Amino acid sequence: MKKVGIHRIVRPVSLATVMVGFIGSSAVAQTMASDDLKDSKKSEVETKGKNADPSTSDEHILVRGKRTSNILTHDTGVDQMPQDVMHTPQNINVVPQKILQEQNVKSLEEALKNVPGVTASVGEGRGGMSGNQFLIRGFPAQNDIYEDGLRDFGVYTRDSFDYDSVVVIKGPSSSVFGNGTTGGAINVVTKKPLLTDRYDVNFSGGNVDYYRGTVDVNKQITDTIAARIVGVGNSNNVVGRDYIYSHHWGLAPSIGFGLGTKLSYVIQYVYQQDNRIPDYGIPVVTKPGTSIAKPITEYGIRRSNWYGNWMDSDKTQDHQLTGRLKYELTPDIVIHNDTRYGNYQREYSVTRPQCQVANCVTPYFTGHPENAIIGTAGPAPYRQRTWSFQNVLSTVANFHTWGFKHQLTGGVDFSYASENRFYGEYSSPLPTNSLVNPTPVINYPITILPGDPHGTNISGATGAGDPALRKGHTRDVGVFLYDQFWMTEQWSIKGGVRYDNWNAKYGTEGGSAGSVWAANNMSTTNNIVNPTVSLMYNPTDNQMYYFTWAMSTTPLGMYLTNSYAPMRDGQSGMKPERSRLYELGGKWSLLSQRVGITAALFRLDKSNQIVSDPVSGDVMSSGDTVRNEGVELGVSGNVTKHWNVYGGFAAYHSNVESSQTVGAKGSRVQYVPTQQGNLWTTYDIMPETPYNVTVGGGITWRGSVWLNNTNTAKAPANVSIDAMLSHKFDEHWKVAFNIYNLTNRLNYDSLFGNRVTPSSGRAFLFSLNMLQ
Repeated sequence: MKKVGIHRIVRPVSLATVMVGFIGSSAVAQTMASDDLKDSKKSEVETKGKNADPSTSDEHILVRGKRTSNILTHDTGVDQMPQDVMHTPQNINVVPQKILQEQNVKSLEEALKNVPGVTASVGEGRGGMSGNQFLIRGFPAQNDIYEDGLRDFGVYTRDSFDYDSVVVIKGPSSSVFGNGTTGGAINVVTKKPLLTDRYDVNFSGGNVDYYRGTVDVNKQITDTIAARIVGVGNSNNVVGRDYIYSHHWGLAPSIGFGLGTKLSYVIQYVYQQDNRIPDYGIPVVTKPGTSIAKPITEYGIRRSNWYGNWMDSDKTQDHQLTGRLKYELTPDIVIHNDTRYGNYQREYSVTRPQCQVANCVTPYFTGHPENAIIGTAGPAPYRQRTWSFQNVLSTVANFHTWGFKHQLTGGVDFSYASENRFYGEYSSPLPTNSLVNPTPVINYPITILPGDPHGTNISGATGAGDPALRKGHTRDVGVFLYDQFWMTEQWSIKGGVRYDNWNAKYGTEGGSAGSVWAANNMSTTNNIVNPTVSLMYNPTDNQMYYFTWAMSTTPLGMYLTNSYAPMRDGQSGMKPERSRLYELGGKWSLLSQRVGITAALFRLDKSNQIVSDPVSGDVMSSGDTVRNEGVELGVSGNVTKHWNVYGGFAAYHSNVESSQTVGAKGSRVQYVPTQQGNLWTTYDIMPETPYNVTVGGGITWRGSVWLNNTNTAKAPANVSIDAMLSHKFDEHWKVAFNIYNLTNRLNYDSLFGNRVTPSSGRAFLFSLNMLQ
């Protein structure tokens, strides 16, 4: 069933009306665009506002079918970015619902493998944190994960069961999101209530005991009220890795009021509970006689070797409650108010493998591998309790002044996050392990003892020097205002600024006698201004060229919830990290807008670089200035009616411009590959017949990367080939078969300064889907 969309051309309003809209409201938007909206019973009202002339008051009806696979037609899912991807002057990657379904994507990390320039990190700071830790264009983005434009402060591995799409906005975006976003921002667009009745049930099973079930039920209650509930249950091991598993489930109910009217409100709740074994991978070592360290699996160690023990555990419970209000004050003024409360709980214990030269490297490479011993000292186990609150009030207004067309966006963003981390200690030292034949078994009783914040060390056991208690909070108040105005019908300028008042406090209690951690209380306050400006040229509706300059700031304490030690005593006066982007790009919709092509040239400079020491975990300023520049290309859409293509390519040249570290200047920036790309394609054979088959496949690759800025440790290149086959019995039933890493190549997905994590080996997944 095709849906009817009314595209309204924006009308001019007075500047006074715009100001009334800013002062007199509080509201927020529900993003109704969903790739699986084909059975919607209601018309979707959209403000065109792309490249339209607001001086006309004509309206027209446009009949269209299911949303195209061309990602340029997609929204960003962020209220403060009202234009679609085509007309937003930044390089933006979208992983749409179609790709998530075809690849049977099960996590945020799997979804982001489709985005060149995004890599996964084991977790900064002694490996004391895990969950989803990503790098964008080589720069940390662990604090730059958003859902529907609101920051997700949690530290956990995110399941994709309630995802409609995943959007990666490349380059500094502090003018929109606030502090952070050096390399970019990851925004998840979630599933929301629709004015229709439908249900979608999926079961998947595969090798290494992989079992997964999802359910998605949507119910229209009245003409303007609908409810939706999405759930998942998942249990799996990991192909090619011993002892690693995850058992998790999640639930995401939501209800929408006033859908399709001028005033709507959507309430969403997401809960995810996870019990998994953390995988801190294998050590990176320097073979005698060589100068470059590599993963020890490159020298004959089995990829399956896991160097943890049965004390290792990562248990999380994560709650998010969101309210999204949207109010169409006039056809040209839309007001949004988004509010989110988050509560995150975590119990964490992990072993960090260390291969020292004397008792590990030397015996292994000199003919005595049976004597090679892995050290297992790790960060102290802890319980983490975090809660957060954020409210964003914004207004988007279209109007004329002195004959110029404007689209003005402004608002206020308030956020607060509180963190308490209670550290314990093992009752006895952890045993060492064999490098060649490791075992998770501990042959003597061992327990986790609680720390005493009033004592001189943690429980008096091994005295690792960690504090018994870490606590802190961050508070940010941001005000933003930016305007796009059209000098002519084709030429426009978009510019604006965001001001943030940032405050972070952090304290520790307890710790070993004489430790720098004993009873420290630190704080920092920064007043930060982040501007942005873009010049855009739209010769037609189907092409756009732009140049963008933007800045971002990362102050000390930014990684409060997802860093081992976001502050150290004496660092309170450390300058924030600053980044500058210069980007020149173009976007084209071809073949009646079925196919989208993007190209971008960029330079990204970062000064006062914040880094984490791989051993101590200290977060500090390196004083380095680094640069990454390159080209990024993308293609998406239907080449023919039955042939779909989705892919991207990035080529980077990175350089450490200046550094206080000897040997770092002139080196490549850590974690930045020279090349990275992906290609996924599907073809429908004999569609609409009982013999229909969809075949597809793709490849992802990433060049080798340096693991430090002195370029003395390297992770090899990755190449993974995937394939899929599906068949529809009728419009309600479908079966699919997916193969991942078809060649069983040894790849490394998660990177850290002194170790890497082997990715999954060859995996098979069969799925049965029922849609009504």
